Amino acid sequence: QAYERRHVPGALHLPHREISAERMGKWPSGTLFVVYCAGPHCNGADRAAFKLASLSLPVKIMIGGISGWQDEDLPFASGKEPGVLRP
Repeated sequence: QAYERRHVPGALHLPHREISAERMGKWPSGTLFVVYCAGPHCNGADRAAFKLASLSLPVKIMIGGISGWQDEDLPFASGKEPGVLRP
C-alpha cells in the first residue's frame, strides 16, 4: 500500500523477503540495484542490500529512503506501476 501511495519514479516494489537467486537472475548481468525504504527508521533497505550482496549482485542503499527523497523535493510516482521520471 505504501508503494502504491508514493514511490521513486521507475522503482519496482520487491520486498526483501522475495529476493532470491532465481528471481534476481531475470535482470541483465551487471545490473546495479538501488534499494530504499520508508526512511532512516526502516531497515528493509539494509535487509534487501544484504540479500543482494549475498547473491554477489551490485547494490547501493539510497540513504534517507522516501523521507530523504521528499526532503530533496524530488517527484514521486504513485500506483501499482513503476512510473517514469519526467524533467
